[in-house]
Formats: sequence, C-alpha cells, structure tokens
Amino acid sequence: MKILVLNAGSSSQKSCLYQVDDPFPNLPLEPLWEAKVNWTYQQGTAELKVKTSRGILQQEIPSDRRLEVVAQMLDTLSQGDTQVIDSLSEIDIVGHRVVHGGQDYRTPTIVTPEVKDAIIHLANFAPVHNPANLEGIEAVEQILPDVTQIAVFDTAFHSQLPLKAAVYPIPYSFFEQGIRRYGFHGINHQYCAERTAQLLNRDIKSLRLVTCHLGNGCSLAAIKDGISIDTTMGFTPLEGLMMGSRSGSIDPGILIHLEREHNYNADKLDEMLNKAAGLKGISGISNDIRQIVAATNNSRAQLAIDMYVRSLIQHIGAMLITLGGLDALVFTGGVGENQPFIRAAACEALTFIGVKLNAAKNEDAPIDTDIAQAESSARVLVIQAQEDWAIAKECWKIAKMQ
Repeated sequence: MKILVLNAGSSSQKSCLYQVDDPFPNLPLEPLWEAKVNWTYQQGTAELKVKTSRGILQQEIPSDRRLEVVAQMLDTLSQGDTQVIDSLSEIDIVGHRVVHGGQDYRTPTIVTPEVKDAIIHLANFAPVHNPANLEGIEAVEQILPDVTQIAVFDTAFHSQLPLKAAVYPIPYSFFEQGIRRYGFHGINHQYCAERTAQLLNRDIKSLRLVTCHLGNGCSLAAIKDGISIDTTMGFTPLEGLMMGSRSGSIDPGILIHLEREHNYNADKLDEMLNKAAGLKGISGISNDIRQIVAATNNSRAQLAIDMYVRSLIQHIGAMLITLGGLDALVFTGGVGENQPFIRAAACEALTFIGVKLNAAKNEDAPIDTDIAQAESSARVLVIQAQEDWAIAKECWKIAKMQ
C-alpha cells in the first residue's frame, strides 16, 4: 500500500510517501520520497526540496498558491531524478495532519464535505494552521479526485481530558460555547507513549509518562493508562511552556494593561505573543535555541535559556503531581532530541525523586534510547518525533477496514 502524508503548516509543507505492506511494521519505515516546501524563502516564491534514494532536488517555484506548488511537488514523485512511482494513480490513500478537530473529531476521519466545513469552522480556533491544512486537502482533491483522504487531528489524543483539566475557571457558559483546553501535538505525544511502551517492553496501561515535545512549539502531556489526562497547551497552542517565539502562559492582566495603557489591539497582541515573545523576545537573537546557545557571552541569551529551563521544570512538576508518580520521562522534537543540556537540566531537577541520568548516554543519545542510569527511579528516553509515520499508520488502519 502506498500512503502519501501531507503535514501542512502556515509557512511550510512537509510530505512523505511510504510503501507499507502487511503486516504493519513495528518500527517506522524510511519514506520512499520526502519533500518540503518553504514559503518564507522569498515573497512570491516557494522553495522545494525533495529527497529520495535516487536523487535530491532543490528548486524555486515562482508561486505562493498552495495548489500550484503542491501539484509541482507531487509531480516529482513520478518524474525526473526523484521518480519513485510510475503514476500518481498508484497512491492508495492520503493522510493529513489537521491541527484542530474541536470537540467532535476525536479519531482519524475520512474527509467528506462535512469534515471540510468543520475544519474551516475550527479555523477560528487555529487560524494559522487549519486553513493551510484544508488547502492541502483541496489540492489533493483536484490532483487525485478519486483517492480517499484521511484527516488525523492533533487535538484528538487529548479529547479524553477530565473536565477538571479541560474547563477553564471562567464563567461556565464559555465552556458550553467550546472554549476549553484542547491540547496539541497529540499525534506525536501518542506516538511517543506507544513507542515508550514498546522500548520498555511494558503494557502502555501500566505506565505513568510525561512526554516533552520540545521544538519551536513546546508542550507536555501527562499520560496514564495510555490516555492523556493533562497537557500544557490549551484552547490554543499559545498556553503552557515558554517556546521559540511564543510566550507560553503569562498573567492575563498584562494583556488588559497593554490594551488600556499602550493601545494594543487584538492583532498586535497576537503578533507579540505568538511571533515576538519566548526565546526570541527575551534573547533578542532568535527563536532557534542553537543560535542562543552559541551567544555564550550575551546576558539576555543566558536569561532566555534560564527562563526556558525554569518553565520546563515547573510544568514537568505539575504533570508529575497529576500522575501521582513517574515511570518514564520522554524527550522528543527538535530541542528534546538534540539539546543534551536541556535534558540534563530537567533531570537534575528530578534527582529528589530518584531520577538519575547517564551523562555519557545523554551527550551522545541515538534516537529511541533510554539514557537513565540503571538505578534511576524512572526511565528517561529520547524518542524521534514521527508524526508522518503515525499518520500513515492511521491511514493504513482505515484502509484495512474499508
């Protein structure tokens, strides 16, 4: 079975093609074809990069229209030096990451007109991502009109949050209008929980896990019995940890003050909180932690790192209390997988409960590895984020039921 996965963001588009045969593999397969489109390269131009075993392609596409760019991207599947199939008609099913599924979409779902209407309606809650997700779906509809498409929702894994975690302490009528904690990064939090159980050879229902998805966006999940019972992101992906360019949780009174005293409107607040805050706002350098770490003599860079670590530790502590203990702490995402000092700082704060990191393993951690000492009270794992593979797995399940 050939499964195409589209993972659309506001300024980028990641795509993979997998060849998956029965039975479904226990470990992620390497994709036959990988593509990434970057729309921030130059205004009115998309930068396309394609990688296969046959070759690598880099080119600029003079268009900012997603349909045109996706069409050219998919052409590289069956043409030129990156060809891996003879025809696009060989694709059996297409899966899409959709950031917000609201209260109604709690499982992967075949795309129908009703599902598309829901995705655009929920763009009110995820204005940066859901429209881009829908554009990817509609592009495939025009290019491959007969193929089944599956929407896999980032919020779905958190849909079983208990009410005490989901409801905000504001008038209850707002909850009845859909203002609640939804949580995000659910596709990867769920994958990491399942992969942890596999690596530890444990039943997932016997594990208390804190999964730390640390990238430009950051979130934690408290997972018990295989279910997300708490998470740091909320109604939007802005709540929770300090992030690359997002503030995370702050005193909402600050926003009232800025509106009243400094003439900030909703758009200006949105820009500040989502794009000019976090590591970028404090350091004045970048939202990329690698660039901040490199600025060793910059006091604001050091402050940004110290604040980032403090935020991470605080929120891990909250997840531990929710779980009532810890069997494994998991690091994933670009920062979680590639910044040993962040993992070390988090684990150092947990020595009081007996967490002990193997320093040598931490410094040179290959993917999907336990980096805790043998006598540690909890395991510490580094797991490679595999959102695309997780989406492919859901597509395979649905295809087998049809």
